[in-house]
Amino acid sequence: MNLVQWVSFPALGDERGSLVALEGNKSIPFDIKRVYYLFGTQPRVARGFHAHKALRQVAVCVTGKCKMLLDNGTEKAEVWLDSPTQGLIIEGMVWREMRDFSPDCVLLVLASEHYDESDYIRDYESFIKAAAE
Repeated sequence: MNLVQWVSFPALGDERGSLVALEGNKSIPFDIKRVYYLFGTQPRVARGFHAHKALRQVAVCVTGKCKMLLDNGTEKAEVWLDSPTQGLIIEGMVWREMRDFSPDCVLLVLASEHYDESDYIRDYESFIKAAAE
């Protein structure tokens, strides 16, 4: 599995504007059980700093841009999220950090499961140990 996996969403529309439709188990590779978005992130503030044991996510910058750091314990990658027609698939056991948010950034996240604190790994060293198992 590649650490960086993208999914493209066709933009539908006409002279009035554009529309992107996201559907679970179609354009999103899992059933969507939770949706949230980040906005109004202050300059020089970073977010994330955790991994999930099993949760799968797709992150989409619906406006603006931000940088995403991904780390699976053996490989690291940094990518820009800057398109409302492209989503970043984040599998379980991937450490993530978001930074360099533009002032207008709205980062939408679609999740495969409901919120469950026990699925989080919030300490990087604990994550590295769990990823090596």
